[in-house]
Amino acid sequence: MGKRKVLNEAHLKELVLPEQGELLGRVQKISGGNQVLVQCTDGMVRLCRIRGKMKRRMWIREGDIVLISPWDFDPKRADIVWRYIKDHADWLENNGYMRPTGPMAVAKAAQQAPAATEQSAPEAATTSSPQPQA
Repeated sequence: MGKRKVLNEAHLKELVLPEQGELLGRVQKISGGNQVLVQCTDGMVRLCRIRGKMKRRMWIREGDIVLISPWDFDPKRADIVWRYIKDHADWLENNGYMRPTGPMAVAKAAQQAPAATEQSAPEAATTSSPQPQA
């Protein structure tokens, strides 16, 4: 039968979900060679290795969502098992598989932080001791 030829990523219909011992992550930095820094859904930043089978088949860029498999003997390192196409990455984010780690999440957190301080400010004013009147 032979290999299936994929002309572009739009023809890929397969959606690979994380199994036991696998995590999702977003690529932060390409370190050179086959080394990549990935921000994982468990909060850790891991130095990941692109497997040889994947390295020859598809390119990984900063901001891509990838499926990783942490090493048993070193939890700070992992192998990249799969890279998701844009449509699959959007589906994962919309269905709660991925915590948002991009600039939008930082902006949203910054907007929520001042609102929290504004709510606590009136409480602080009411708990302070009253000023003596002259």
